[in-house]
Formats: sequence, C-alpha cells, structure tokens
Amino acid sequence: MALFYQHNINHNTRLAIWRIEEPEAYFLEKVPLKSDVTHPYKRLQHLAGRYLLPVLFPDFPLEEIMVADTRKPFLPNEKYHFSISHCGFYAAAIASTSQRVGIDIELVTSRIEKISHKFLSPDEKKFLQQWELFDQLQLELTTVIWSAKEAIFKWYGDGKVDFRGHMQLNGMLKYASNEWMKLPFLFQKNEPFELDIHARIFEPLVLAYLAT
Repeated sequence: MALFYQHNINHNTRLAIWRIEEPEAYFLEKVPLKSDVTHPYKRLQHLAGRYLLPVLFPDFPLEEIMVADTRKPFLPNEKYHFSISHCGFYAAAIASTSQRVGIDIELVTSRIEKISHKFLSPDEKKFLQQWELFDQLQLELTTVIWSAKEAIFKWYGDGKVDFRGHMQLNGMLKYASNEWMKLPFLFQKNEPFELDIHARIFEPLVLAYLAT
C-alpha cells in the first residue's frame, strides 16, 4: 500500500495522495476500468486516482461515476462531490459530502518556466520576482500558483476558463505552522468569487485544493 499522504479537512471532506508502485492488476480488483482509457501509463494513473475515492469514503460508489461533456467526472445523485489529479507516479483525490471541490498535484520541474506566460498575470509575475534570488522557492511557488488555478478550474467544472484573466491571486499568501499555505484568489468567469486555495509543498511535488 503506497498511501503517500492523507488529510481530513473536516468531518465531511477528505483528501489523499497515492504514490503508484503497484501493477494495474492491483487496482483492477476494486476499480471498474473505462474502455476509452487505452494508454497503459494513463490507465494506471486513472485507476489509482479512482482507487483513492473509497479509501477516503468506503461507501463511495465508483460504478456510478459519469463524465460530463467538459470531461469532469461526477456522481449523478451528488452523494459525493469529488476531484482527481495525477502526475508522474502520483495520484490525488478529494471528496466531500457537502462542498464542491477541486484538487491538483504537480511535479516541481523547470518546465513550469516555459509555460508560465500562459497562466501568470502581470501582478503574479511581480509577486514571484521577489523570490528570484531563491531559485528553488521561486520554482515551487510558480508551481503552486499553477496548481491552484488547476484546482479552481476543476472546482468550476464548466471549462472555457482563461487562466490569466479569470483567475488571479488576490492578496498575499499566508503560511500556517502545519506547513499549509493559503492563497486568496479572485475567480471572475461570470460573477466574481473570492476563493481561498490551500496548498502544500512536498518532495517532489505540490498539492493545491479548494473546497467551498
């Protein structure tokens, strides 16, 4: 069993990260496989992400999961709201009986610098410039912002979101003593929403989630 991290946010909302070390057959014992997932690596990620849901809530009905036109998975009866993410040999999931949720994990690599123009607003670039003397921290915080926006995108669920214009850091991030940080965001696809994203830096990845 490769449970990398687990966090009970409150009585109704839980998340976890799984480090994938098992063969596909391990997950297939409990997870129904959708026929359209054909690439072996993607299939393994898919299975591990869904495997986590009943780890969080043992009565999670995996067989009832459907996928919307926007590719967002959901339960028709909304017994649980949930979100799944995966990167490399890691998968993450969040589920809640009472709140809409979004989750994202990202490996911390220099690749983020090449795509940062696609998601960083001018103010976010300015914020990150203050950390330019600390290369690793700047890289991690850039990845955190990317991951936070991915979590918002999944929480929103309806697609067609401009990562630079519709989602913007809206104040200073705050660190807590338990190593979590809170990032205030303004999401304004239609009507504006003030959202608090929670994030944490692990080794070798970052995690961001939203539950509201």
